[in-house]
Amino acid sequence: MSIFTPTNQIRLTNVAVVRMKKGGKRFEIACYKNKVMSWRSGAEKDLDEVLQTHSVFVNVSKGQVAKKDDLTNAFGTDDLTEICKQILAKGELQVSDKERQSQLETMFRDIATTVAEKCVNPETKRPYTVNLIERAMKDIHYSVKANKSTKQQALEVIRQLKETMEIQRAHMRLRLMLPAKEAKRLKEKLKPLLQVVESEDFDENLEMVCLVDPGCFREIDELIRCETKGRGSLEVLSLRDVEEGDEKL
Repeated sequence: MSIFTPTNQIRLTNVAVVRMKKGGKRFEIACYKNKVMSWRSGAEKDLDEVLQTHSVFVNVSKGQVAKKDDLTNAFGTDDLTEICKQILAKGELQVSDKERQSQLETMFRDIATTVAEKCVNPETKRPYTVNLIERAMKDIHYSVKANKSTKQQALEVIRQLKETMEIQRAHMRLRLMLPAKEAKRLKEKLKPLLQVVESEDFDENLEMVCLVDPGCFREIDELIRCETKGRGSLEVLSLRDVEEGDEKL
């Protein structure tokens, strides 16, 4: 899609239009394709990498720039950069049906990949293949939400898949070092957060190797730091406790 703006003859190519209706009027900005979602997810932080121009249009394809008075009435400011940010955050990305379908298919695959990377069969400790997760997502009729991040949706998929198959987040393996004086009291506090205690060694300190759910990592870390005032420690031995080979159904 190539667009000529008659006012200044700048040729805008590879355009993604973000549209917003406000104050009864339509406003559009011209962005680079693939950059809008990067900006919204926080991956892209440079506005100039996202916007083709800081102008605000009534119609990008015709090059019709919005009037200053209309912008002030709708947005309460005539600061074009600030208005562009608002449209970028809350506007609707205009894409063709073909592009939208392609985007959703890519997100579907990305979600399945994230789930496969994070999860295992709890009985065998083996990871599932991406193809198997994709099939399982189709079986539960999971529909991708274009305005939600793949990470958020992967966590939602895991919750839904638990109802139809044996799946759980792969455990992290941690080594905990607890000062002798606080060891017994701390161990009791930690117990509900630990899935499996693989070994305990009590010398000057209590050393524990254990498996935990990744969702509990931050709570365990804070508990040890606060309760031992920095004298205890936590070390990640492995991010995923998995067996070799893929799980097959």
